[in-house]
Amino acid sequence: MRGPVSYARLIRPWLWLLPPELAHELAVGASRAAGAVRSGRRWLRAMSRVPDDPALHVRAMGLDFRNPIGLAAGFDKNGVVLDAIDALGFGFVEVGTVTAHPQPGQPRPRLFRLTADRALVNRMGFNNDGAVVVARRLAARPADRRLVVGVNVGKSRLVPDEDAIDDQVTAVRWLAPHADYLVVNVSSPNTPGLRDWQAPDRLRPLLAAVREAADEARPRHRVPLLVKVAPDLSDDALDAIADLAMESGLDGIVATNTTVAREGLRTDPRRLARIGPGGLSGVPLAARSIRVLERLAQRTAGRLVLISVGGIDGPEEALRRLRAGATLVQLYTGLVYEGPSLPGRIARAILADRANRMA
Repeated sequence: MRGPVSYARLIRPWLWLLPPELAHELAVGASRAAGAVRSGRRWLRAMSRVPDDPALHVRAMGLDFRNPIGLAAGFDKNGVVLDAIDALGFGFVEVGTVTAHPQPGQPRPRLFRLTADRALVNRMGFNNDGAVVVARRLAARPADRRLVVGVNVGKSRLVPDEDAIDDQVTAVRWLAPHADYLVVNVSSPNTPGLRDWQAPDRLRPLLAAVREAADEARPRHRVPLLVKVAPDLSDDALDAIADLAMESGLDGIVATNTTVAREGLRTDPRRLARIGPGGLSGVPLAARSIRVLERLAQRTAGRLVLISVGGIDGPEEALRRLRAGATLVQLYTGLVYEGPSLPGRIARAILADRANRMA
């Protein structure tokens, strides 16, 4: 058996006997091993069945995406499974979040499944190997790669606010020469005070410094720069960020990160209380994520690339985002619940939708 049946009935039940983070690490390790050999890559392609069709091609930010389906930041934090992600047929991946300094993240347990809601809660805390190690890993990739690789950059946890800009500039200087695009992550709820950097008076100098650092690190090639925003912002705050992004010459916005909201969940409130704080992702985020996308699309009127992420668990939801103004979409929690067939199902739905529109 292949596709969703094999994952949902044979693979996922065994993975979910394990604690969520251990299951994630096992999935990353297995993907890394499969991506390293030709037979493994063939198996991954058979699992995902993403068509390689020119009709899926997207040209955005000066980059060529073989399709608009990406793997969001958080799955491959350190750039170790890019061959597997390529074999799974994704058009692009966002590595990270990467910080200037290596850091272990929050104490475990820090990742939780809310199966009744098809959701996850995480408070990982930007655990990663650090910019130097990730940059060296990315530098070793072949020059003829098709997979577009973005890098998501964030503030080191122990760095005080007064040094936060220099901290992220340091990371960008290492990473910009090896990234197809960069994302400044000011929207994770798991680094204290990070979301305060979404305020325009703080975000403006941060983006200016990152832009300058990227240009200095890669002077003959302008690396596209985006910002990732939270789903919990007011409409006025979203408008302010959109205006700042356009004024600052950014290339796009990634919308959205995880939410701190817990309203309307089916999961027992007592269990939610035991889990504690963290960012919620998955199906409950979808409604807010698409509202943010629609607001940004209206405000930017096609001047910025919009990457939609949050609650995309099937073809219908991916198509909703593309119709609402997204140039590209990203998956993560949906992949946990649906398995490696999800990118192929979305790709085929996009092809069918485009064929119907042309008919």
